[in-house]
Amino acid sequence: MTDNNHPITPPPELVQQWWDGTHGALYEFEAVTTQAARWGADQELEACCEWINSFQNKFVHAHDLRLVRRPKPPRLKEQALDDLDGIAAVFRMSYGGDLICDKIRRALEALPND
Repeated sequence: MTDNNHPITPPPELVQQWWDGTHGALYEFEAVTTQAARWGADQELEACCEWINSFQNKFVHAHDLRLVRRPKPPRLKEQALDDLDGIAAVFRMSYGGDLICDKIRRALEALPND
């Protein structure tokens, strides 16, 4: 499945233009995919440059850029701890009991970070 709305996916019209520009070359598919990869890399580079320029003379780490451009979904442990916060809020309002949620939180926090 492809994501045609992704910012580094070339528009179909541009791909067609590249395809038409090969004029029956022996390696048409390779030529078009290479061009698409270059185009996507250029889009990504521009987005990174815009992000860096938005800081206006502030020191920025490559790690920060990587987090912004390739965010990772939260780990299962983080998701469980976030869900537990919601459950704990309901328990506090309904039963006044944090003890059960505290035990579960301690158990989750004791698990290794995979």
